[in-house]
Amino acid sequence: MKKRFVVTLGAFFLLFNLLSVVIAETAPPADPKKQTEAGKYATSQDAYDMWRANPDKVKIIDCRIEEEYVFVGHAPMAYNIPSKLWSGKWNKDKKEYELKDNPDFEAQVKKRVSEKDTVMVMCRSGQRSAASVNQLTKAGFKDVYTIVDGFEGDKIKDPESYFNGKRVKNGWKNSSAPWTYDLDPNLVYMP
Repeated sequence: MKKRFVVTLGAFFLLFNLLSVVIAETAPPADPKKQTEAGKYATSQDAYDMWRANPDKVKIIDCRIEEEYVFVGHAPMAYNIPSKLWSGKWNKDKKEYELKDNPDFEAQVKKRVSEKDTVMVMCRSGQRSAASVNQLTKAGFKDVYTIVDGFEGDKIKDPESYFNGKRVKNGWKNSSAPWTYDLDPNLVYMP
């Protein structure tokens, strides 16, 4: 009887882990800048559910710059490994600061994550994470997803709404997944 219970329990956990991977098979986003060569997509909620089902195998990488991770907030289990770095140079045409590639991105990810892990990559809204997933795929990672709605989510596009232009539509911060401002020295980026 005890052996049958253990086998049944083991089968349940295996099925739960397989279902968590199937759940994450989100359709490709309409925005081509959010699409990847790997073709693996997850929403913030899907990524959190996958991590919760198997935290030893599923790793979450937050590829935003350190300032975003620290001051906007982050997933409490996410490693901050920026794929871009703040340049300090103002782009007057785009009306924003320019970001430059982080030459240590791949090496830093390989220090924290095994190529055998399931890797979920998050940025602000899904574009940098898609580019980061492409970079990691070329570096040998096989099971790598982009979190299509990012940490802050997409902007509301409704001129009649008070929230027009604000990132409150979806994203990790707007889902039921946990987030924090607290910093864990084991997760923050240390160049």
